[in-house]
Amino acid sequence: MSIAAIPFADDVYPRVRASSGDQLEARDVRVHFEGVKAIDGIDVTVDRTEIFGLIGPNGAGKTTLVNVLSGFQKPTTGTITLAGSDVTGLQPHQLARHGVARTFQNVRLFKRLGVLENVEAGAVGVGMGSREARGWASEVLDSVGLGDQSRLEAGTLSHGLQRRLGIARALATKPKFILLDEPAAGLDEGESDGLVETLREIHRRFECGTLIIEHDMRVIMALCHRVQVLDYGKTISIGTPAEVRSDPAVLAAYLGTATEPPVAQD
Repeated sequence: MSIAAIPFADDVYPRVRASSGDQLEARDVRVHFEGVKAIDGIDVTVDRTEIFGLIGPNGAGKTTLVNVLSGFQKPTTGTITLAGSDVTGLQPHQLARHGVARTFQNVRLFKRLGVLENVEAGAVGVGMGSREARGWASEVLDSVGLGDQSRLEAGTLSHGLQRRLGIARALATKPKFILLDEPAAGLDEGESDGLVETLREIHRRFECGTLIIEHDMRVIMALCHRVQVLDYGKTISIGTPAEVRSDPAVLAAYLGTATEPPVAQD
């Protein structure tokens, strides 16, 4: 389905009432690999009150940007700030303790451990005691619809449920910001619709700003308050889903023409 044909709500559901001024920001970020400009001067601001979409053709620099924001990639130049404090160059575990969590395109689980134990590990990793971590892990699992699977071995879950478990592990760190890299990858339409509702509830319940990379435009258009579009390591558009969907630069980036609607990329 093309972007132009995907419906979205005219009245976007309310943002959460998180602390004002809480923002995760990148300023003039560049990541160059031996002459390849994966990111070339990008600015991005994610507010704790919003769900923010990051889209673009394959190779546009989306995952590289999330790697920078979460400490898995040091920028060649540029700065990362969290609630006004410079966190450029901090390691992933340090950023997790400051309130930045993420998931990955390929779900990273302890597949031989139980579902509950996987989430507990995330909580313990940011300094919770074992008793607190277990109670919090149970609450998080309920929030993502996995409460009934808590005693199962993680590797026995279906693909869709493993993706939910990856989100639960990130939430276990009590993040102020959660960065989701293609959470709907491999899901069918019904599972994607269910994920949208779950992510809305997570945003409301946990009051965490959410950045989502996704190729499923149905998910992006239904979920996000704002969307930023990258192409060749640069920002080509930013705005509401309605504004981005009709931007000629976005149409050109996806199809090489500004006269036809773009299709979602696989």
